[in-house]
Order: sequence, then structure tokens, then C-alpha cells
Amino acid sequence: MISDNDVLKFFREEISTLATITFKKIPLELDTALQSYSEIDELIYAIEKYDEKFNVNTSDIDMNHYYPWKDEWFFRKWFTRKPVRQSSKPLTVRMFAESARAGKWLYD
Repeated sequence: MISDNDVLKFFREEISTLATITFKKIPLELDTALQSYSEIDELIYAIEKYDEKFNVNTSDIDMNHYYPWKDEWFFRKWFTRKPVRQSSKPLTVRMFAESARAGKWLYD
């Protein structure tokens, strides 16, 4: 059976790791919004490999539900505490893990 950790490990290997300005690594977690963690180009390639590895038809994913995504400006936290309002839903590793266990894309 496919576990959350299997899918999380896969995405950690396929997507570049983010780092802070002091080069401290920011690990990808199950509920991290992939849109804010990775560039769309890199994410698309990872999703294609996910399709092959876990045998989930990713053509069912409607990216219009997850993009456009507003990235938070680095210095924004110094000017306001209000969170960025997103018009799109977050795309997370947990969604991919649950879909891998089901054998099909479960969301949208």
C-alpha cells in the first residue's frame, strides 16, 4: 500500500528544496501548498513523473482550480500581518497521496 511518506519522499526528490535568505532549508510537508513551494514548470514535470510512478491519470487535474496563485512578497510580513488572499485552492502532497491510494485523481 502507498503511504503518505512514499508520496512525500517522491515529491521531495522531484522538486527543488526551498531555502531561507540564510540558506536554511525549508522542507516540503504534506500540507504545503505546492504552488508557493515550486515553480509551475518544475511542478508539471513532477506531476508527469507521479503519473508514471503511482499510475494515477493526472490528465484529470484541472489546473485552473489551482492557478493563478499569489506568491507572498518577501518583505510583506514587515508591513502587514494579513495573510495573502488566494482565489485558487491549494494543491498539496496530501492530495496526491490520497489519490495514489485510490488509484485516480480525487479532487476538483
